[in-house]
Amino acid sequence: MKNVFELKHPLIEHKLAILRDKRTGTKEFRELISEIGMFLCYEAMKDVKLEKVTISTPIEKLETAVLNEDNYAFVPILRAGTGMLDGVINVVPNAKIGHIGMYRDEKTFKPVNYFFKVPKGIEKKEVFILDPMLATGGSANDAIELLKSKGVKKIKFLCIIAAPEGLKAVTKANPDVEIYCAHIDNHLNENAYICPGLGDAGDRIFGTK
Repeated sequence: MKNVFELKHPLIEHKLAILRDKRTGTKEFRELISEIGMFLCYEAMKDVKLEKVTISTPIEKLETAVLNEDNYAFVPILRAGTGMLDGVINVVPNAKIGHIGMYRDEKTFKPVNYFFKVPKGIEKKEVFILDPMLATGGSANDAIELLKSKGVKKIKFLCIIAAPEGLKAVTKANPDVEIYCAHIDNHLNENAYICPGLGDAGDRIFGTK
């Protein structure tokens, strides 16, 4: 899986340990999801192209390079993906934002789409899909196909935790999409939850359980 990138860093491991702990409260969980999302965004944007500009420092003129933020869009999968949004916006504050609404059918474990709205001109942008958990890969693949149907050519998927089953499903269906995750976990259980995982990310972000 050449397009799968796992962040391996002591600080990430430390923050994931707190994130996974069932005793971690809603406020801290939400902050950690956002913070790790920011780290993922830094890593995923290591290959971006900069544009040369000339600026004036307090001392002299300088030819330097800047990011054209209008070339990028973040698309969280509702609802848990919005937990990563603040973190990535800290990196690229002027990026455009879309939303994809999905929920998991508790009997089939397959995603059900109910909302899709993206910025005008999305086909010209590099798009980062945000979702804390990559489990079966169903939601990820559906989101990718929705964006491709709009003409998007370059897509990256950012998640906190990924299951091997989900990674296999996405890389097989969409080998052109790069996946960035903070950790690859062991497996999915009979209810399609990632093990050891961190529970239901949406419920823990919004305190709904």
